[in-house]
Amino acid sequence: MRLENKVAIITGASSGIGKETAMLFCQEGARITATSRSAEKLEQICREISGYGEKVIYIKGDVTSREEMEEVVRKTIDTFGRVDILINNAGITQDALVTKMTKEQWNNVINVDLSGAFNCIQVVAPYMIEQGSGVIINASSISGIYGNIGQVNYASAKAGLIGMTKTLAKELGKKGVRVNAVAPGFIKTPMTETVPDKIMNMIIERTPLRRIGEPGDVAHAYLYLASDDAKFINGEVLHVDGGLVL
Repeated sequence: MRLENKVAIITGASSGIGKETAMLFCQEGARITATSRSAEKLEQICREISGYGEKVIYIKGDVTSREEMEEVVRKTIDTFGRVDILINNAGITQDALVTKMTKEQWNNVINVDLSGAFNCIQVVAPYMIEQGSGVIINASSISGIYGNIGQVNYASAKAGLIGMTKTLAKELGKKGVRVNAVAPGFIKTPMTETVPDKIMNMIIERTPLRRIGEPGDVAHAYLYLASDDAKFINGEVLHVDGGLVL
């Protein structure tokens, strides 16, 4: 198993990619703290993977709250004794053209997708530095690399995560902590359910692999970067998009 006895915190774990990642990491031997704003959904996930016994706990937490993330990390260490992996997976979209986007839409997405990741990293990093090892993986997006009409807030946040990833790879690498990012394309999750069929079919036609991604495609990318298979990879952005942006 590739994550034998590792301890991982996964944000946005109540559905989609986060849920798939929690299940995959458990299968690979990790002990998991699953966190999101939905305690009910988290409880359901823990029931689904209850066969792993004491390897999974869930803690309701909002990444925009520094205090709640401190509690998540504290409970993780109290339960498992350490934290080896942080998956900054939590994210939202609130799309609109720039001329119609409200200040609230801008702030909401920046606060969750960018500042939320910063909160989690700033809380976890001292523990990883103290133990001399750790892996942090940020969920960026192809929108953060190439932009996307109607997503100035989302694209800005995801681009910011790439800058954060590269900067922290330099800051924390010498402390034994690797920092990388994953940039998914269109993935079949609750976040993309509102995309009209016409648009989705156009995206599929533009994608060399002729499909949109599954949550497991991104979860396996997280797994690779979190494992020792990637022990000399630091500051990179791994595209998971079927070749959409070649």
